[in-house]
Amino acid sequence: MSVQLYLASRSPRRAAFLAALGLRHALIDGDVPEVPRPGQSPEDYALETAIAKARAGAANATLDLPVLAADTDVAIDGAILGKPRDADDAVAMLLKLANRAHQVVSAVAVIHGARLETVVATTEVVFGDIDPDDARRYADSGEPLDKAGAYGIQGYAARWVRAVHGSYTNIVGLPLYETAELLARFGIHASRLTSPA
Repeated sequence: MSVQLYLASRSPRRAAFLAALGLRHALIDGDVPEVPRPGQSPEDYALETAIAKARAGAANATLDLPVLAADTDVAIDGAILGKPRDADDAVAMLLKLANRAHQVVSAVAVIHGARLETVVATTEVVFGDIDPDDARRYADSGEPLDKAGAYGIQGYAARWVRAVHGSYTNIVGLPLYETAELLARFGIHASRLTSPA
């Protein structure tokens, strides 16, 4: 079967989600610098980054197909928490999130020729208490080091989650409802649903 779209992402989780929807995609390089501007809101930053990734992917495309890109960020008190620099930074981020609510913001952009459409989704996540020694063990495992906010909800960090208000898949990195709606506008429809790996 022929490919329906490009995915400008290195995230195996996003690729697994698209595959679970039965969407046939090819990976394409969409790497761009990811540095928020001072005072930039999490929503504006995620949207700007997703659009930049989609445009970078489109510039590398060899087939006339839509390019999908996404950016997911964790924010608390309006401040964006990116990927931790190292294990110490991961521990500091986790302890900052402990016993608090924070937001996970994802922007999805699809570009095809001159057409660009986007969507932004926000989910509130409430963490319970995090023991500093437990946070250190988690950081030393390496799992949180490539994830915004220093945690992956689909992994060990799920034990700290007291509540989720909004899309779970958004926290993992791709809000599926919003993404499927966005792709449908381009004539690309989910054909099945299986459990992502």
